[in-house]
Amino acid sequence: MPAAAAVSLSAVSLSDGSASAGSTSASESAKPLPAAERVYAHVKQSVLDRRYEGGMLLTEGELAEAVGVSRTPVREALLRLEGEGLLKLYPKKGALVLPVSAQEIRDVVETRLLVEEHAVRKAASATPAGLIGRLEELLAQQGREAESGELAAAAVSDRCFHAEIVRGTGNAILVRLYDQLRDRQLRMGVAVMHAHPDRVAKNVPEHAEILETIRAGDAEAAAEAVRRHVGRVRHLIHGDVR
Repeated sequence: MPAAAAVSLSAVSLSDGSASAGSTSASESAKPLPAAERVYAHVKQSVLDRRYEGGMLLTEGELAEAVGVSRTPVREALLRLEGEGLLKLYPKKGALVLPVSAQEIRDVVETRLLVEEHAVRKAASATPAGLIGRLEELLAQQGREAESGELAAAAVSDRCFHAEIVRGTGNAILVRLYDQLRDRQLRMGVAVMHAHPDRVAKNVPEHAEILETIRAGDAEAAAEAVRRHVGRVRHLIHGDVR
């Protein structure tokens, strides 16, 4: 994978939620992450950006060497990732990166449509203060990433565009539900970007259409724009995700 396509896990996490400012001192923020956390971040990011693809077998020894730790924190990190549904552990063999199933794709798309259509209708009917400006910034960022071919970064900003609309509902339960899809969305999104690099540029006008329908206050047109956009991604993603 090109270096430009890699996005750090911390960047993914912060771009999808608000960071608490001033809560940590400079000395605390400089503290190195525990070994198990470093392994967790390394493996999770590598799965999300497809350096570790579905069907690949990872061994404790290889991961320990890659991160520069002993095997004990590797086991701890792999157990955590298995709990998140990204890996399947096989004793004395290693950890298998689980492919994304067709059923999981259907489930994610169905949940996205339920949440996003409601959110965009609400945004168009009563646009929260600042939402238009934030969406414009994300749209400009996506345009830059499309021009430079930053595929993984484009997948992150794509997801952030939709997440911003969901956050605009002010419904904390809905936001938490949507945030649970984040890792799956990013993994599928990166897969689509790699299989269909032209999709990065096509997302920009589709997102612009969603933004304009919100700006116009047309709730039904906004919901229809979301349906078309997510529907296109669904058709592209079948057979492309590993």
